[in-house]
Amino acid sequence: MAAGFARKIGGDRIKVWSGGSEPAAQVNKVAIQAMLEIGIDITTHTPTKWTDADIAQADVVITMGCGDTCPFVPGKHYEDWKLDDPAGQTIDAVRLIRDEIRHHVEKLISRYK
Repeated sequence: MAAGFARKIGGDRIKVWSGGSEPAAQVNKVAIQAMLEIGIDITTHTPTKWTDADIAQADVVITMGCGDTCPFVPGKHYEDWKLDDPAGQTIDAVRLIRDEIRHHVEKLISRYK
């Protein structure tokens, strides 16, 4: 969801890469539904495992609770967003998570304009 918001809000000004330390096999269907409700289609996203090489190319790295399993490259700007995992949640709960993610993304992008 964060990558979907970043692409929508940041447009061509930023390059977005999304991955995880232990990615699911597919994007959460309820998250897809919640994002489609606001006009953002994340159905083509494929969960990807990130590597130190991926992180080395980034200017800003956003993590969401991966703790010690997160790749770490010295000199990168890291932020850990404390968010509930949408897995297994109802659509109402995922909408709240979605809206919180949007807030974080808007705040992040506004700092780098």
